[in-house]
Amino acid sequence: VQLQASGGGLVQAGGSLRLSCAASGRTYVMGWFRQAAGKEREFVAARVLSDALGRYADSVKGRFTISIDNAENTVYLEMNSLKLEDTAVYYCAAALNFYGDHTLRDLHQYDYWGQGTEFTVSS
Repeated sequence: VQLQASGGGLVQAGGSLRLSCAASGRTYVMGWFRQAAGKEREFVAARVLSDALGRYADSVKGRFTISIDNAENTVYLEMNSLKLEDTAVYYCAAALNFYGDHTLRDLHQYDYWGQGTEFTVSS
């Protein structure tokens, strides 16, 4: 499975942006992680294709929404009320199996990764 992410750029604080990630095949879980300069990659959001629940990091809860277009094998990350600390390279990821909510935040549970798309939030 190949993942192609897009949607990065420059946005002002308080603004909105949508990232998308198209998968070349079917997966079971799709998610987003991010990595800011000098920091480790961290979980942002994930969604299991078989249910309608988004799981979110506390830092983005209420501001970000993850959605999936099953027909297009595409996952979206709608980001609102952006903050300076949201600046990072965002990676989409996909897993072929789902082992429970507690595993979604673990990047090692994901089988495929996109190339990363970067955006910067400016003041």
